[in-house]
Amino acid sequence: MARSMQTRTDAQTTSRAFFIDRYQSIRRFSEYLCEPLVTEDYVVQSMPDVSPTKWHLAHVSWFFETFLLSQAIPEYQSPHPQYAYLFNSYYNTLGKRHSRPRRGLISRPTVEEVYAYRRDIDDLVLNLLEHLDERRLAELAPTITLGLHHEQQHQELLLTDIKHVLSCNPLSPIYKARSLPSIPNSSPLSWVAYPEGVFWIGHEGEEFAFDNEGPRHRQFLQAFQLASRLVTNGEYLDFIEDGGYSKPLLWLSDGWNTVQTQQWQAPLYWEKRDGSWYMMTLSGMRAVEKNEPVCHISYYEADAYARWAGARLPTEAEWEIAAQDVPVEGNFAEQGLYHPAPLNNADPARKLAQMYGDVWEWTQSAYSPYPGFRPNPGAIGEYNGKFMCNQYVLRGGSCATALSHIRSTYRNFFPADARWQFMGIRLAREV
Repeated sequence: MARSMQTRTDAQTTSRAFFIDRYQSIRRFSEYLCEPLVTEDYVVQSMPDVSPTKWHLAHVSWFFETFLLSQAIPEYQSPHPQYAYLFNSYYNTLGKRHSRPRRGLISRPTVEEVYAYRRDIDDLVLNLLEHLDERRLAELAPTITLGLHHEQQHQELLLTDIKHVLSCNPLSPIYKARSLPSIPNSSPLSWVAYPEGVFWIGHEGEEFAFDNEGPRHRQFLQAFQLASRLVTNGEYLDFIEDGGYSKPLLWLSDGWNTVQTQQWQAPLYWEKRDGSWYMMTLSGMRAVEKNEPVCHISYYEADAYARWAGARLPTEAEWEIAAQDVPVEGNFAEQGLYHPAPLNNADPARKLAQMYGDVWEWTQSAYSPYPGFRPNPGAIGEYNGKFMCNQYVLRGGSCATALSHIRSTYRNFFPADARWQFMGIRLAREV
């Protein structure tokens, strides 16, 4: 995931104490997420889209080194200049880099050496923050803030990537044992109506946002309805049992080709044993809980399910307009479940549930620039704009997203066949 940013500049969030505390907190959380792992877990790359845990830990440190330390410290000398080749992700303007699908072959530096690298960078960053004057701190605040949100993005990737790694092990290892909630009955799905009109969407103001969330602009919407909650495993099982994966009329052409080529028959991590469905979770293998939100669904599957259900996926503008008045709360990474939770006792006064957390919600909107969008100059400009092709927008965050990292204007994006992220479905339909 890659984006540039804007940031607020008030006194509170440009204070030295604020940045020191925020930096240490986020860096510690990355290492907290790694505590359940053994050394062997850190180095596996189970597919090209997955990066080894060790690589994530090094890359986010390289990011602070490259975009903060080297810019803020005159004549800065990296303690490990060769790491720029190993841990650059996709910044072409910064030089050559190691092939992404071959990150699992980087056996050296060792895990221990990567943690030592993190400590070196932490010492340098904290020393920098301690000694910057207020003017210079304010100048560097956008870069520091970007680095912190960048690390939160990789915390989510760390969780989703290690889940894929462990799922490839025949022993179905447990990342962290968790007692997941069980709800006997799901709340009935209802529809919330929104009138047609011209609406403002996109980010404005001084609060942090990535640059792809703006500029704020007007958009006309036809009247629409949005489902009151996410689609559940039980509802998706009905689609499977009705032959949803064998009916070409439900699928986009590329989706049908993918289903045939990849032999998809259910969401990623599902498997059938003795007539019952089970799923791999970060708490190990367990029976599919019908009232949990369905997840690890591609755009193709979400679109086919919506068509089977007599509905469609929302546009990202519809989702944002509906979400603007919904509190940003839900099942996020801080809860430590690392798995979508069933809807429990939905507040009848709140029309929409599960808008944030649990699963990223596919929209039917192609990931493209808003009117007036301009990428930032320099290497940071590669963070976002160049990915605006052949991807779809998702909204709302997931159970692996940090609560402090999400907002109603946040635009995530992935190719239509991606499934290893916590991706799910909310339906929409015409009035």
